[in-house]
Amino acid sequence: MNIGFIGLGNMGLPMAINLLKAGHHVTGFDLVQSQLDAFATAGGKVATSANATASNADVVITMLPASRHVEDLYLGDSGLLANINPKTLLIDCSTISPKVAQAVASAAKTKGLVMVDAPVSGGTAGAQAGTLTFMVGGENSVVECIRPILEKMGKNIFHAGGSGAGQTVKVCNNMLLGIQMLGTCEALHLGIANGLDPKVLSDIMSKSSGRNWALELYNPCPGVMENVPASKGYAGGFGVDLMLKDMGLATENAQDLAASVPLGQLAQQLYEAHSKAGNGQLDFSSVFNLKK
Repeated sequence: MNIGFIGLGNMGLPMAINLLKAGHHVTGFDLVQSQLDAFATAGGKVATSANATASNADVVITMLPASRHVEDLYLGDSGLLANINPKTLLIDCSTISPKVAQAVASAAKTKGLVMVDAPVSGGTAGAQAGTLTFMVGGENSVVECIRPILEKMGKNIFHAGGSGAGQTVKVCNNMLLGIQMLGTCEALHLGIANGLDPKVLSDIMSKSSGRNWALELYNPCPGVMENVPASKGYAGGFGVDLMLKDMGLATENAQDLAASVPLGQLAQQLYEAHSKAGNGQLDFSSVFNLKK
């Protein structure tokens, strides 16, 4: 199958490489030359533009930073929707506003194109290992059609509902993750202030009722866990500014629906303060060092 992949960043590149390993012909594009070079080294075909990526593709997958990037790519006279083969299936794996996902899917439908939103969870490690969780919004028949493709990049494929439902699930998930990370950091700091070894404390809490993903698999305290950003100077992983963006999507969505998310709003404020202190490009677990 011919697949076009637009957005070869920290998540997109390993996802595209896994498709190559599965035997698909993948043409990719990114604005960063080093990412294109890495993709070419892995055996991918590099396109000269986003539209060129999609010219001969059966499926186009996009993995972009934010809502505005998705709108810029797909919409307008020079956008993807105006220049793509109507038989091409569109899969957007970006994490964006549910409203924008629905709007772009609706615009695709008016042009006879089929589009699903399929944001992911699992981080860069999951992208590299091919164990991502996909949260898919779209028609059931289309979800089943793309399932074999998604299974080359992920372990868990969930159909969340209609268009935009995948993004809604992702917004809820990342809001909870952001809150959990802050709570984990506070609990660890409290234990350390009492003279406890953070590794011992983490081991005990991970077998108790306070267990959570951040504590067990992504510990924010340096030296507690190998091969996580906290033990690598908080380099790589999922950036503070990306988490701040997702917290913003959650609180924006809540405001639109008059839903109460006071912890989500507080978490957004704390990540914003951490970002403004110059930590925006560090992994979000660096909030462990947030100065209150």
